[in-house]
Amino acid sequence: MPSIANYKGIIPAISCPFTPDHKIDEPALRKLASWLAGHDGVVAIMTNGHTGEVFSLTPAERAEVTRIVADELKGRLPVISSIVCEGLAEAAQHARAAKEAGAVALDVMPPHHWLRFGFTAEHALQYFDAIHKAAPDLDLVCHVYPAWTRASYSSQLLAQLAKLPYLQAFKVGQRDMNKYARDIQAIREADASKAILTCHDEYLLASMVQGVDGALVGFATFIPQLIIDLWDAVKAGDLKKAMEVQAIITPLKDAVYGGGEPTGEAHARMKGGMYLAGVIDDATVRPPTEAPNESEMAALRAAVAQAGLLKR
Repeated sequence: MPSIANYKGIIPAISCPFTPDHKIDEPALRKLASWLAGHDGVVAIMTNGHTGEVFSLTPAERAEVTRIVADELKGRLPVISSIVCEGLAEAAQHARAAKEAGAVALDVMPPHHWLRFGFTAEHALQYFDAIHKAAPDLDLVCHVYPAWTRASYSSQLLAQLAKLPYLQAFKVGQRDMNKYARDIQAIREADASKAILTCHDEYLLASMVQGVDGALVGFATFIPQLIIDLWDAVKAGDLKKAMEVQAIITPLKDAVYGGGEPTGEAHARMKGGMYLAGVIDDATVRPPTEAPNESEMAALRAAVAQAGLLKR
């Protein structure tokens, strides 16, 4: 039986607020998690994603972030924690730590040495199996990397993964719309019950209309209501309304992502936008990620203002 009953909707990959001396800001993280959970249409929260600056966090800090968010949202929303590791033993340790911290599902990113060396389908299946065995009561979510990387999963492998009984959802970010469509079809044909969630922060509308079940995106930690409104319009088949909402989102998207894919500096710009919108009170990022410069902050201010969200 799935550990999360409903993946269909919007799942923010939560940002991790830091104090000026780069420590996890627990009160700010609790406040952000509670604020996100208060939006009708948010069905879960994911910790330790790229937006949460996971690569700057130690293993203990990753578990601590999950503990804080899970404790704050206990009885309100389920928490998914990302597993970002290189080997089977390490991934199993992180899975057990996430479960102990209160996660009820695990988002499985590909090991990053695959980006350099590639992998086989058997490597991927062993990796998912090791994580499942370490936390057998938790759902797994397959995090699909861009098609241009060597860690991209084939349509055939995605179909194999969809048949795993413990894998309940796919976070899909191919950044190649032709492969995106093929992969969605392959997953649906393998097991139509598995949830498919776009993670194309930088072109939400275009990816939402491909027959998915919602979005699991870092951008929703900044503008959850706009993304919920966009998804509601798509579900209702109201293209005119969806295009109107996307027109508000687009300047924000351009100010955060700069016309490209998510990066560390994009996540820093997102924190800058969240600060301007009053979502967080401190936009500190951990080095070596760099804070937005003056011109980037000006672009963020203009984008936040046009969306009617400017508080500072």
